Amino acid sequence: MSQSLAAIYVHLVFSTKSRQPVLSKDIWAQLHAELGAISKNLGCPPIITGGVEDHIHLLGSMGRSISVADWVKELKRVSNLWLKDQGREFKSFEWQGGYGAFSVSHSQLDHVEEYIINQEDRHRKLTYQEDHNPG
Repeated sequence: MSQSLAAIYVHLVFSTKSRQPVLSKDIWAQLHAELGAISKNLGCPPIITGGVEDHIHLLGSMGRSISVADWVKELKRVSNLWLKDQGREFKSFEWQGGYGAFSVSHSQLDHVEEYIINQEDRHRKLTYQEDHNPG
């Protein structure tokens, strides 16, 4: 019997529309859990999900039957619908069209996980643009 194995880790980053800081700290834990559940249902088990007011980070294991583009598209689509049900402040919520997807070696998983855990502290010092557009 033949078997298939894929061990491809991806760090996804995507933003709110126009990078508006609309994701209040009150919703973070629920939103991150929801994104993790969506990712798991898509066959892409999450390792960690995090972010701040204007963007999301998700580190996960890439599924064998879905493209990165479809993974992100479904994460955004389903979480957008979920957010709209969370209160009036999210009725016009939208994610920005683009995203970042970065491969992560197994040896760097702990480093990327720590990076995601420390997003709130990091963005007290650096804006999203400074952090994600070095140079």
